[in-house]
Amino acid sequence: MPALDLIVIVPLLLAVMCSPAGSRWPESPRWIALAAVVTQVGLLLALVPSGIFSGASVAGVDVAGANAVWALRTDGLSTPLLALTVFMGMVAVSASWGVTTRPGPHFTLLLLLQASVSAVFIAENVVLFYVAWESALIPMFLLIAGWGSANARRASMKFLVYTFAGGALLLVALLVASLSTGSVTISAMVQGREGIESSSLVFWLLAGAFLIKLPVVPVHTWLPDAHTEAPTAGSIMLAGVLLKMGGYGLMRVALPVAPEGFLGAQYVLAALGVVGILWGAATALVQTDLKRLVAYSSVAHMGFVVLAVSTGLANAMSAAVLTMVSHGLVAGMLFYLVGVLYERAHTRELSRFGGLGSVTPRWAVAFVFASLASAGLPALSGFPGEFVTILETYSAYGWTVVAVGVGVVLAAAYNLRAVRASVQGPVGEIAEIGDLDPRQSATSALFAAAIVTLGIAPWIVVDISHGAVQAIARLVGAGS
Repeated sequence: MPALDLIVIVPLLLAVMCSPAGSRWPESPRWIALAAVVTQVGLLLALVPSGIFSGASVAGVDVAGANAVWALRTDGLSTPLLALTVFMGMVAVSASWGVTTRPGPHFTLLLLLQASVSAVFIAENVVLFYVAWESALIPMFLLIAGWGSANARRASMKFLVYTFAGGALLLVALLVASLSTGSVTISAMVQGREGIESSSLVFWLLAGAFLIKLPVVPVHTWLPDAHTEAPTAGSIMLAGVLLKMGGYGLMRVALPVAPEGFLGAQYVLAALGVVGILWGAATALVQTDLKRLVAYSSVAHMGFVVLAVSTGLANAMSAAVLTMVSHGLVAGMLFYLVGVLYERAHTRELSRFGGLGSVTPRWAVAFVFASLASAGLPALSGFPGEFVTILETYSAYGWTVVAVGVGVVLAAAYNLRAVRASVQGPVGEIAEIGDLDPRQSATSALFAAAIVTLGIAPWIVVDISHGAVQAIARLVGAGS
């Protein structure tokens, strides 16, 4: 359907307009960007009659036959992440609304990033998948370098080196798989997977690229620096959707294309997941910079995704999809609120805060809410995905789940510590800053509504994804 193609094309076209328009009318880029993301919402809703939110497979326009590079398709695995990308695009535009430093290039890069990530989640041709994957790197690198904090150049280069290395692994893996199967589409490559002689090699090349993006310990060190130095919109997009590219790649490409390799790597993936949960949570607990605390919490939450995928079980992979969507919302809200606070206080040091519940009550309520969601409070979106992951982990690996339980306790500890240090107690050094304005309050409320909705109705995502993850589970021999 053309609407699927336009979800990628519209932000690309409007991105080209931002810089020229901004040179004449400085406020126009924000409105162009808003028009792009609102149009994406409309296009996504236009696909409802095709069954997109029932897990149906929906293809874009057939450009030039089966081997066309421009080949788009969405199904139950990609649709929730595509919807998350569209949602986060709106929030990123809202977070950037007050940007006055080179607004044209800023919104140009934001829309290019939005288009690239959208294309990753719906690309059917592996060439397009790879191009979109690498294209997402460039605008994020430039956003961090051009609009980041004091150490932005160093953080952007670290981000570039790590993710470029992952892209090189991905390129080699896709070339080997494509030449072995004689296919250039993901679905045809999966059908011809028996032609791949070195399944373990292909799997680890693919997994290496995707695990860097997630990221897992010990290739996670680029993430805290990138998050800390990125502008607010960059942090929102990085946590909200770019990390999810790694989890999506594991389930969409690595497991189906090289299932034999996956079966030999399950325990390694499980160990990486558990280490990520524990290391990310323990490191978050000792952070003094509020933004770095949230960044390390992302390492822990993505550890749940790796652990769930490692089981190869359909229910666990549905939980992984739900966890990715939830984390995008919760971490996105936390980074948004930290960004708002930094704009006013010009610091993120927890030691300088305190008593913000009385100084900025609307901000405090929103921050406490997001922190509780991050801690996995029942009835909020962080709970169901990680709870099912724990149950499925016990089914697959037995008492290994005890280590995961320690990570859950640490998650509660670092989130409550952040709340205690910033919101409660006597008023700290930062005593006279403004509270959330109506736009910021509305954006926070939008986040909160989505988090509560998924918390009380997780089947919204689970039902969409279940058919797709069942097919993956059957490929790796663990289907129900």
